[in-house]
Amino acid sequence: MIYDLIVIGGGPAGYIGAERAAQAGLNTLLVEKRHLGGVCLNEGCIPSKTFLHSAKIFDYARYSQKYGVTAQNVELDHSAVIRRKNKVVKVLVSGIRTQLRNSNVNVVEGHAIISGKSSDGYTIKVNDETFTGRRLLIATGSAPVIPPIPGVKEGLASGFVLTNREILDIPQVPGSLAVVGGGIVGLEMASYFSSAGAKVTVIEMLDHIAGNIDADISRILLNNFRKKGVEFKLNSRVVEIKNGTVKYESAGKLEEINADKVLMSVGRRPVVQDIGLESICVEIEKGGIKTDEMGKTNIPEVYAAGDVNGRSMLAHTAYREAEACVNNMLGKRDIIRYNAIPSVVYTNPEVASVGETEETAREKGIEFDVVKLSMRYSGRYVAENEAGDGICKLLINKENRNVIGVHMIGSYSSEIIYGAGIMIETEMRIRDIKELVFPHPTVSEIIRESVFQFED
Repeated sequence: MIYDLIVIGGGPAGYIGAERAAQAGLNTLLVEKRHLGGVCLNEGCIPSKTFLHSAKIFDYARYSQKYGVTAQNVELDHSAVIRRKNKVVKVLVSGIRTQLRNSNVNVVEGHAIISGKSSDGYTIKVNDETFTGRRLLIATGSAPVIPPIPGVKEGLASGFVLTNREILDIPQVPGSLAVVGGGIVGLEMASYFSSAGAKVTVIEMLDHIAGNIDADISRILLNNFRKKGVEFKLNSRVVEIKNGTVKYESAGKLEEINADKVLMSVGRRPVVQDIGLESICVEIEKGGIKTDEMGKTNIPEVYAAGDVNGRSMLAHTAYREAEACVNNMLGKRDIIRYNAIPSVVYTNPEVASVGETEETAREKGIEFDVVKLSMRYSGRYVAENEAGDGICKLLINKENRNVIGVHMIGSYSSEIIYGAGIMIETEMRIRDIKELVFPHPTVSEIIRESVFQFED
């Protein structure tokens, strides 16, 4: 059988792309070598959020007296958290499988390798079988970066060093946890395990945490972590890992900390090896498959979506990229606008941002006005957060007065930021937003309050 489309990879980009293609009438094959749902559903986005939700409930229960609620002997049962995580993942994976079946997507389990191009299309081999597709959507995702630090490979083999995959199944909360890397994955796991009782130390090479987020937001998040007892070693580089210890260099000095476990979370890399890209000469750029704004590669009828292109390693980006790829396959021109993709850190407090930061706006030569407003301008935030220090920060283009960046730290930020993304996507101006009606009382009103700090 010759398929209209073969999708390689069953993560967010792969399963959404396959589903949309099949619903549009394309005869579609999806190949996944591990688990439907990919890293996001099985080893990342969803499992980590079950952890963080349990930690949030635990923290609320422990400190509920300041809200007029008394609780005694509150405990977090880590094994129960693991069981619930597994149940949630099982339900969602089953749901994806059902969606694909109902959409008439043929699913094959195995490692797909592109073997070349024939007159009928592109050929792939899976489990000694050969399949042909007129089009390809490559969605092989990403894998953890394993840095060449002495002792890391041995630590992974012994179980002393963990990646995002293993830490989500660790049977017991370690007494102490060293987190190498202060990005999103590292911070979310630091948040959970700190609440669960571990002594957590985060070692980060940069002078700040959370990567490229707004500098003010990063500082507030750091302060909140430190209040909870998480230690940070900034401007520090890990040089060696041995069972029970982590050595790092800071300010020219060698330091050492003890740890029961180490989480290696220094980033992810696109999976472009061992899938046969060289057989059809797909171009690689900066470690990922090079794509244009429509998801096209340099090879006709070959597309790439999700982490494999290295452009924006977020599940919601993968969804959008896959949909754009399918639309373009069908002759419906569709482009991805990367300037309006939200990013979230699901710690407590939550962080959410979209668009330009002050730093990126300056780099691009954009003149802007900025306002930074305390979340305490929101009545609901004050009612639900005792002494909260959250903020909302808006950047406005000086020339045309449209929103170019929104950055928030505080409760519900993850649920509010999509609205800010729409404002940036549609290039809404200050006067347009002032005419919108926000429900009261909600934390989302902080955007309205911020907007009224600007002149039209």
